[in-house]
Amino acid sequence: MNPRYAKALLLLCLFATNTNFASASAPMPGIWQQNNITVKGKVKDANGNPLPGVTVRVKDTPKGAATDASGNYVLTDVKKDAVLIFQYIGFDSQEVKLEGKTSLNLTMGESQKVLDEYVVVGYGTQKKVTKTGAVSSVKGAELQQSPNVNVSNALVGRVPGVIAINNSGEPGNDNSRIFVRGRSTLGNNNPLVVIDGFPRVGFERINGNDIESVSVLKDAAAAIYGSRAANGVILINTKRGKIGKPTVTYGFNQSFVTPTRLPKMADAQTYAQVVNEINAYGGQPAKYTPEEIKKFGDGSDPWLYPNTDWYDAAIKKISLQNRHDLSLSGGNEKMLYYVSIGTLFQDGIYKSSANKYKQQSVRANLDANVNDNIKLKFNLAGRLENRNYPPRSAGSIFRSLMRGRPTENAIWPNGLPGPDIEYGDNPVVTGTNAIGYTNDKNYVINTDVAAIVNIPWVTGLSVDGSFAYDQNFDVYKSFIKPWTLYTLADVNDPSHKLNPGSRGVSAPEFTQNFNSVQQLTYNVKLNYVRSFGKHNLSTFVAFEQASMRADTFGAFRKYYISDKLDLLNLGGDKEKNNNGTAAEFYRRNYFGRISYNFKETYLFDFNLRYDGSQNFPAGRRMGAFPGASAGWVLSNENFWKQSIRAVNYFKIRAAWGQMGNDQIDPFQYLSTYGFSAQGVMLGGDLNKAIYQLRSPNPQITWEVANNYDVGIEAGLLGDKLTFEGDYFLTRRSNILVSRSLSVPAYTGMTLPQENIGRVENKGFELVLRHKNDIRKFHYEVTGTVTHAQNRILYWDETPNVPAWQQSTGKQIDAPLYYQAIGIYKDAEQVKNTPHLNEARPGDIIFADVNGDGKIDDLDKIRVNRTENPTWIYGLTLNAKYSNFDITMLWQGAGGASQYLRTESGLIGNFPMAYVEDRWTEKNTSASWPRAFDRDREYWVGRQNTFWFWNTSYVRLKTLDLGYNVPETLCRRYGLQNLRVYVSGQNLLTFDKVKIFDPEAPQGSGQFYPQTKIYNVGVKVTF
Repeated sequence: MNPRYAKALLLLCLFATNTNFASASAPMPGIWQQNNITVKGKVKDANGNPLPGVTVRVKDTPKGAATDASGNYVLTDVKKDAVLIFQYIGFDSQEVKLEGKTSLNLTMGESQKVLDEYVVVGYGTQKKVTKTGAVSSVKGAELQQSPNVNVSNALVGRVPGVIAINNSGEPGNDNSRIFVRGRSTLGNNNPLVVIDGFPRVGFERINGNDIESVSVLKDAAAAIYGSRAANGVILINTKRGKIGKPTVTYGFNQSFVTPTRLPKMADAQTYAQVVNEINAYGGQPAKYTPEEIKKFGDGSDPWLYPNTDWYDAAIKKISLQNRHDLSLSGGNEKMLYYVSIGTLFQDGIYKSSANKYKQQSVRANLDANVNDNIKLKFNLAGRLENRNYPPRSAGSIFRSLMRGRPTENAIWPNGLPGPDIEYGDNPVVTGTNAIGYTNDKNYVINTDVAAIVNIPWVTGLSVDGSFAYDQNFDVYKSFIKPWTLYTLADVNDPSHKLNPGSRGVSAPEFTQNFNSVQQLTYNVKLNYVRSFGKHNLSTFVAFEQASMRADTFGAFRKYYISDKLDLLNLGGDKEKNNNGTAAEFYRRNYFGRISYNFKETYLFDFNLRYDGSQNFPAGRRMGAFPGASAGWVLSNENFWKQSIRAVNYFKIRAAWGQMGNDQIDPFQYLSTYGFSAQGVMLGGDLNKAIYQLRSPNPQITWEVANNYDVGIEAGLLGDKLTFEGDYFLTRRSNILVSRSLSVPAYTGMTLPQENIGRVENKGFELVLRHKNDIRKFHYEVTGTVTHAQNRILYWDETPNVPAWQQSTGKQIDAPLYYQAIGIYKDAEQVKNTPHLNEARPGDIIFADVNGDGKIDDLDKIRVNRTENPTWIYGLTLNAKYSNFDITMLWQGAGGASQYLRTESGLIGNFPMAYVEDRWTEKNTSASWPRAFDRDREYWVGRQNTFWFWNTSYVRLKTLDLGYNVPETLCRRYGLQNLRVYVSGQNLLTFDKVKIFDPEAPQGSGQFYPQTKIYNVGVKVTF
């Protein structure tokens, strides 16, 4: 027999034998499986409420599961003698022996020590008890209690150290300006934002339901980010999958939006009387007779004597906002996943509004355990931000609303739009699509992948590498077309015939822009984490490089033959235009950290980053930024445990960090050139001329911040009462400023910026928390206080100015105003008080600061207040009882003032507050000056403190009241959990401004107002 056939026959016989054996021994595996069991159970808290998301792990194995929304878990193929470990943030972990039990229910006690929690820090996490830096964090679940769809509007009051100002509620343009511990530089004060480990922009538009946590690094903890850390760092981590069966969560919110505050303007009767007074002050005859003024008030002739409320004519009472969110999460020991999609819609507050914002977002976060030594992470996030505006800006529309005279028709009684205020501006029309549209679609793609490899032959050694590719595409289109407004043909014609008139542009105009921004980032880290008895060491060294490329293209055409043709190629060739720009940026960094602690009692951290930025010349391009911090947990010492038992936890810590700021205009070390609008004619062609943009400074270097911080952390009464306090000091040097103020203007010199500025910023933060359970009632109270105030130590000042006008020693941007000290009651008071020549009774009195008996520019004072608050307060109240829960956030701000003065007079209307208690000859003790015409009066045209409003406020920032449907009812319909709730944002505001919202931007009230939100929502988990 052929040997090959013999081998095949032998294998066949063996296979048949094994098959028969398996068949004959079928019961054997069942007997073997009896050694392993399936365990089921439920996890609750002390009040009997189910705990979702509890990690249930089989000790010394990778096997595990997570409880569902009803607190249930299932573990299969578990040994009878296994030990289960139950872990949940904020609760004491427990180990329970199975001893053959297949059903195991557990009640977890809320931890009176939250020190085992981890906080996210730069390039890693740290145990809360071992952190030595000033790091504050907030969970994504807390941010989701706010119905505001913009993440930047949900942080203030919740995170100590965060100061935020919201100047607008316009959909798609409602970001808050955020400062970490205030302002410390004369230049860019924006903090660095890091999303899932990579610096990125646009965090305001992240789907809030995807956020796991937000951490804010405020001192040496931020030094690991080197040249971009001086203004603080905000770290955002998005959600990841957890071990357990697939869980689907759907949420829906329907919101009803209205302005927090609109100014109440004078009615027609009041305005007509004020106009007569203005004319009288100017020596002009009265414009309106008493009979005409009466007609404005009684409404007998709405065609000729209307009483128009322009805000009511153009602004809706209620606008709609809604959002849908759907997520899927789960996984096993090999693969974890979190996937979500979301959509939201915001309508503007104009009637027939052209102002709308739509957003669609998608996210997929995957974690794979290839084997015991290799793990992979993959994140993909994308969103479309679709903004639609009228071609007229919000500022232009609200300028028209402020100036709209109540004695003129916004809308004629027959429903047609009235005449314009000027330049075609009638806000009833310009807030709609009747004048065209502006559409801005921003496509954002964020991707990153990471690999973590444990080196098996060296305990604690691992290497990880990550790569991020971020792409942004922005498509902008603006099409403006003529619109029609109507005027009375003849005021004496009883038929009230109206003449239509074309306004705005003479022919349709179209602008189209395309912008692309690409950012690539990669890094490699070598990590070593090891414990040697009571010694714990965590270190890493890393390399990172980032590049950015931006390209823009724009084109313009006009003379379209129809307003239905909004394509670029259909416009006329005359006066068409196009343009394009490009920019590149590169960074290269080397950095590392050493963290050491002994018995989690003596704590030390050291960070160092060696950064390179293209903004600086060769030889000055690289900078070293160290940070060091230390802590001592005194409560771990025997002497403390024996003597101070009431304080169960007490830690002191101190930190110093040196950080940079490279957010400056690039290439200042080079002579840069641009094209002028004019040029030189060569032949029949116009050739653009080149001119120098700036004088170079080849010595330009890093702006450096030295940050100092001292803090304490304490827990009392079993951590039912906790306290954290920090004192901080920042000294910023090498700030770029020019010496232009000290160089006479007649020289015509344009000086380069130099590293000569110095600023100091100091303050403190306090956080006090109390929580307790009274039977089934659980409550928590958290109060936060942040105080940060800066002062300029040195910069270029105009020489020989009086001390009271110098900005050195004052806050950044402290304004220079005349000091208003009252209102002249009569001519005698004018005569006996230093005054300007044109002063008269009813005018505002300016202080004679230098005491020379006259009022001039030397009497201006530097007011040490700005629009940025120096105090931020937060008070959060949480309570749960049975299936009900409530959260209330009160937030306040202090130390800020804002210059607000409307364009009122013959040009337009007054806020009613300006004129209802104005000075007249019969009301000489008035709280407001006499009627004025725009800036004709000296006390209007010359900026003074009368118009510098104290904008301190307290708001009911967030209110959330929810009800969780009982578990038995949910199970009946196949649900894990169902929560219905009502919530609100900016529901109440207490302040001294009254006319406008206290966060109004500086100017004349021409801004899209902040919004108040009433919301109903539902969240269901399957």
